[in-house]
Amino acid sequence: MIVVSDTSPLNYLVLIDLQHILPELFERILIPSAVRDELQSSGAPGAIARFMAAAPAWLETRQVSEVDPKLQYLDRGEREAITLAASLSAGSVLIDEKKGRLVARERGLAVSGTLGVLDLAARQGLVNLSEALRRLEGTTFRASPRLIGLIKARESK
Repeated sequence: MIVVSDTSPLNYLVLIDLQHILPELFERILIPSAVRDELQSSGAPGAIARFMAAAPAWLETRQVSEVDPKLQYLDRGEREAITLAASLSAGSVLIDEKKGRLVARERGLAVSGTLGVLDLAARQGLVNLSEALRRLEGTTFRASPRLIGLIKARESK
């Protein structure tokens, strides 16, 4: 399956040192150039800068030439990720921000985010979900306690 990632999921997976699960879960991982630019910005954490300086072969950057003007209220990375995913009929778009997720779903895209990727990886035996969530809590990642509770409850079943 081809997935297109926005900045946030890739950022947090790198920060908790679980980026390696992406090529194990998905056939191809694409990012638009806007996401690459955000990850390479001067304000990016050191772990992100190091990751992008030696970006793995499984991470492909694609140029997005035309973005729907109706998406202007989203940030550039979200706009390009949604546009790229739609243009490629990608299996999923990885996006954490609520507005971006809603727009992607409205456009008929399957959506997942950082928590969804971790949950899928745990169900496939690639990560310990409790440990991954503990590491995620040590970052600036924010999600509703209800959503985290649902994921933890699913793990205990």
